[in-house]
Amino acid sequence: SSKIRNLEVQSADDGAGLEGCIDFSLAKKISKIEEKLEKGGSPDFLNNDDIIPSTGNEMGAEAQIRFLKAKLRVTQEELDNVVRECRKKDDENQNLKSQLKDMEEENTRLQRTISMQRSQSEKYKMLSQEANKKSEVLQQEVIALEKVLQ
Repeated sequence: SSKIRNLEVQSADDGAGLEGCIDFSLAKKISKIEEKLEKGGSPDFLNNDDIIPSTGNEMGAEAQIRFLKAKLRVTQEELDNVVRECRKKDDENQNLKSQLKDMEEENTRLQRTISMQRSQSEKYKMLSQEANKKSEVLQQEVIALEKVLQ
């Protein structure tokens, strides 16, 4: 019972969302089961082979409590692993979101650069066309002047 109470206090202190809630509710359930067993009662689920095998009916209350505590430790370890994996996935998700944001900013920057380069390209095309026209006019003047000189 003291371990259960410590779990309740620890889970209340953690307050780490899902993990804290699960620890707290799990500790409450275990506390209620222990109270029933200590009073000599037998919780309804103890006949379920998933929790205590059929040989568990022959176990005494102390053995059942030890068995349940061992099963609880295993379940808690599995829960801790799942929570750890969930945190890893959250971290990975945050990293990917950050990368996506960086990529979107880079994309926006590159789009602006492309737009500026296109407008400059258009400007230089127009200047080139004007220079070609001017060159043609000057070529014609050169030809006309050469004829005048001859």
